Amino acid sequence: MRVVILSKALVVGQYQKKLEELARYADVELTAIVPPYWRDERGTLAFERAFTRGYTLLIEPLRWNGHFHWHYYPTLPRLLARLQPHLVHIDEEPYNFATWHALRAARRVGAKTLFFTWQNILRRYPPPFAWMEAYVLRHSDYAIAGNAQAVQVLRAKGYRGAVSVIPQFGIDPELFRPIPRSSNQRFRIGTGVGRWVEEKGIDVVLRAAAGLSGEWEIHLRGSGPAHAQLVALAHALGIHERVHFEPPCPSVEMPVYYAQLDVFVMPSRTRPNWKEQFGRALVEAMACGVAVIGSDCGEIPNVIGDAGLIFPEDDVNALRAHLATLMAEPTYRIELGQRGRARVLAHFTHARIAEETYRVYRSLE
Repeated sequence: MRVVILSKALVVGQYQKKLEELARYADVELTAIVPPYWRDERGTLAFERAFTRGYTLLIEPLRWNGHFHWHYYPTLPRLLARLQPHLVHIDEEPYNFATWHALRAARRVGAKTLFFTWQNILRRYPPPFAWMEAYVLRHSDYAIAGNAQAVQVLRAKGYRGAVSVIPQFGIDPELFRPIPRSSNQRFRIGTGVGRWVEEKGIDVVLRAAAGLSGEWEIHLRGSGPAHAQLVALAHALGIHERVHFEPPCPSVEMPVYYAQLDVFVMPSRTRPNWKEQFGRALVEAMACGVAVIGSDCGEIPNVIGDAGLIFPEDDVNALRAHLATLMAEPTYRIELGQRGRARVLAHFTHARIAEETYRVYRSLE
């Protein structure tokens, strides 16, 4: 089976591991189409060449790079005419121009198609996005949803085709693994991995920690428009000397960040236009054997399962109680870390995600 997958997300090196795992299946001849970079409000992320064995990698120009809804691959129709795939895996939302453009190009060469969606809030888009979405939902052969609520959204929008719930990417358990920790005099709390924005709820962690007794510190790793407000809040709470704002680092270096932590917190809060779609940082921390706490926003409880602690969104007191428990009970903390690692190995590795994706491919033969 000749499969073409196009994905701007694959500029991230660690995500390419899923393709190597897919390429292990002898009956899959895989070609990946990836842009040389992706540009967004955080800047330009250049392609990271990391895991490229076993499949063909094509770096192709992306027109209107940085425009989430409008970007597309102008060379794709010519490439598909040459490659003659049986299946085109469009790793984009159904309302994007890139998905509509790729679907039409795939249909012209007789290939079956599938698309991916994270969208877990029912939103109606104006033309032309509504028109493109309707076309994609009507003509695609399969859909992969990154979370359970996204399936409900697809059905509400009239999609009647086959769908499976599979996260977009897993993690490499050899890269994200427990690393021996030196004994910490302070209880180390991690949060804020990625983009610092209001909906990520980082302020809740600062407010909860401010009421803790004993020795503790917070480590954030990322950047974003809420940086100044978070610094100001740390000063207002009188905890600025305990809060460490650390810049982003390459994805393959993140295990070193998790290794210093006693607990990782994902305190996301729902907004009218957003709720947590997966929580990748949770899976990374769990794979590294770190105890996790998450709010009940979106997909977070489904990701954590019984391998961590959950608190209601924006409930500072409930989060503080969980932090105090883990601070006081290192044995329980270790137990949760072990549970988290086991849950990741069972559900969230690249190999596991590739296996589930392969089953989808086979169903379309």
